[in-house]
Amino acid sequence: MPVQYYPFKLAPVAQKALLAELRAVIAEAPLYTPTMPRTGKPMSVRMTNCGPLGWVTDKERGYRYQATHPGTGRPWPAMPQMLLDLWEELGGYASPPEACLVNYYASAANVGLHQDKDEQDLAAPVLSLSLGDIAVFRVGGTSRSGPTQKYELKSGDVLILGGEDRLAYHGVDRILAGTSDLLPEGGRFNLTLRRVTTP
Repeated sequence: MPVQYYPFKLAPVAQKALLAELRAVIAEAPLYTPTMPRTGKPMSVRMTNCGPLGWVTDKERGYRYQATHPGTGRPWPAMPQMLLDLWEELGGYASPPEACLVNYYASAANVGLHQDKDEQDLAAPVLSLSLGDIAVFRVGGTSRSGPTQKYELKSGDVLILGGEDRLAYHGVDRILAGTSDLLPEGGRFNLTLRRVTTP
């Protein structure tokens, strides 16, 4: 099995509570459009972060983690306790996460196959939580050209890449618009917890 998959891990009432905390995070650290290294091409997702570190990318300096929002220059907001609790329950890793990437997918957004490998600590898992519309998620092995498997990630689902599958290629093919009424604006939030530095 290429991933650990926990469908409907968060009940609707918990999803609404977490969304309220997420809105507060975004008010403090607004969503922005990241750009690709070298080309400067804008990504189709908008994003922000919470926690001690945040993942950012731009044409000049490429993929990296930093302690401040690239637009405001302020430290990232604290990570909601509900996310820390999920990590403690499901992550199977002693040290806490240091970054939570908040990706917002509008109905036309997608992300091609890629590996999460900008972290120093690749022994820690990557834990992903979905809120909002269904995402058609594709995951394979550690070779980009290998076979892949699809999951329809629904609101409240948790998915974990860890162990030998920590560097599995994965991406989001498309968003199935109108499949959730959690977000009045439609679309999907993906919250990705990562440990960055080696304990």
